[in-house]
Amino acid sequence: MGSVHPYTTKAGKKLYRIVYRRPDHSQTSERGFARKIDAERRLREVETSKDRGEFIDPASANVTVGTLGAAWLKQREGVLKPSSYGPVRSAWEKHVEPKWGSRRVGTIRQSEVQAWVSELAQAKTGEGRTASSTTVRRAQGVLAAILDGAVHDRRLARNVARDVDLPARGTRKGRTYLTHHQVQVLADAAPAEHATLVLFLAYTGLRWGEATALRVRHVDALRRRVTVEENAVLVSGLVHVGTPKTHRSRSVPYPAFLAMPIAKLAEGKSRDELLFGDGRIHVKLPASRNGWFTAAVRASQTSTTDFPRVTPHDLRHTAASLAVQAGAHVKAVQRMLGHASAAMTLDVYADLFDDDLDAVAKALDEAKAASTVATVLPRN
Repeated sequence: MGSVHPYTTKAGKKLYRIVYRRPDHSQTSERGFARKIDAERRLREVETSKDRGEFIDPASANVTVGTLGAAWLKQREGVLKPSSYGPVRSAWEKHVEPKWGSRRVGTIRQSEVQAWVSELAQAKTGEGRTASSTTVRRAQGVLAAILDGAVHDRRLARNVARDVDLPARGTRKGRTYLTHHQVQVLADAAPAEHATLVLFLAYTGLRWGEATALRVRHVDALRRRVTVEENAVLVSGLVHVGTPKTHRSRSVPYPAFLAMPIAKLAEGKSRDELLFGDGRIHVKLPASRNGWFTAAVRASQTSTTDFPRVTPHDLRHTAASLAVQAGAHVKAVQRMLGHASAAMTLDVYADLFDDDLDAVAKALDEAKAASTVATVLPRN
């Protein structure tokens, strides 16, 4: 058991301190209690926490969020893909470190975290808009993840950054799907050197980074398939090449009308050179405001009635739509798109499979009618 001792400060004020042993039997103390009863209550808490194996050494909670955050961020860098690590690091540098970097983890209160989250949600950006729900949730998530580590290391008894009220998630905009005709219009409006890329994206469903990372050796011309093994992602102006999003390679077919254009792209290149572009440098995702893809969309909107506003990623959605319209099974669409499961494909593209429900009802009705006819027909 520990003990309670009175002491007098230099200012002549009488206070109390407690002396006890940690689970490793080393001695420590806590001071500054104004009343003896408060010191005794704290000592009972310490002894109870030791009995339950829940003891937290107050000294270990003196480490700052900045110290733990730097270590946590370094660990994330080795685990996350560049496209995922970039936003996390930005949230740390812009929102978490300036606010909490100098604070000792043991001094942070949940009410303070809630106030910070509310301030972030109401703060104006440079363009005069409030921060998005994603921005606020990511910043809170970074702080919470850092404090999760502190709890795991027994620096804190609980994580005060969890269980705070967060802004509602933004409403996801509806997906845009192009028709066969619209895809061709867009390809014709694109620069000649990118026309095949537009068609390829719209009929294979590859992500931009997966398509532009394809090498000649990944093309099986006889089976009309490409093997997706790499992903080239543009982060802060630099292209980072890694594995596909799911970390798994996959084989994706392409239609016969693309066989000749793809063969021309591979002509004169070595097996290890890139299929799209000059073979050496990855084709970068065009700028959203004034890039060649946006210019092609504007030209298509001028020449074609009701041509929607689309992004390169919408061509992936278009591929899913065209495949479903062609009668592809959800499992085939899943494999083509590289989703982790068919359930994910159904969840993402639930709207594309609505007609299947009507088809099921129609098929059941026809089966019932056929059964009824068979029942009433006289036997020979």
